[in-house]
Amino acid sequence: MYNRMIRSIRLNAVIVILLTISLPCCRSGKPVLENLNTDYSYGNNVAGTDFHEQATWLLGFINPVQFRNPPHSEWYLKGYEDYQPGREVVEGLKAEGSSDLMIKIVLGTWCPDSRREVPRFMKVLHQWGFPSENLTFIGTDLFKVAPVGEYEELGIEWVPTFIIYRNKVEAGRIIENPVTSLEQDILNILTRNENIEKK
Repeated sequence: MYNRMIRSIRLNAVIVILLTISLPCCRSGKPVLENLNTDYSYGNNVAGTDFHEQATWLLGFINPVQFRNPPHSEWYLKGYEDYQPGREVVEGLKAEGSSDLMIKIVLGTWCPDSRREVPRFMKVLHQWGFPSENLTFIGTDLFKVAPVGEYEELGIEWVPTFIIYRNKVEAGRIIENPVTSLEQDILNILTRNENIEKK
């Protein structure tokens, strides 16, 4: 009897651990408990929107105008207004130009990281003068799946993922969070590839 009880407790513990590890989150490479975001300014807010509710998700190709409409305006407008990109870095981006660039932004409107980083990224692009026709937005569900043809070829594991293409060839990615700042990471990707091409 005692051995059965111990086996049952061990089995239940294993099940709980497996469920904790396998539940979807913004960063699928870490257990859910490591991804809990206690900064609620980009999550549920005064309007009380629960962005984990499927009815709020934007899936597939997204028109960025949708971010300026409720309920997404709750997080988008505040994040956009609050972020101040580095002026010198933005000037460096302007010097690089953007005519040969394309950017794909893969995000989950349910994901706090996406709700934090996408408005900031858009502010950088606007100050840079990046052409909106060279942007593609793709919304995913909790499992990072999007109803878009050839989506699987992008190899998305975390959201948001910002994929930068130069002359239709992937130059680099910013995945989930920038290493330095969004604008500096973009500039680093562009100048790193430019230096590689010159050698």
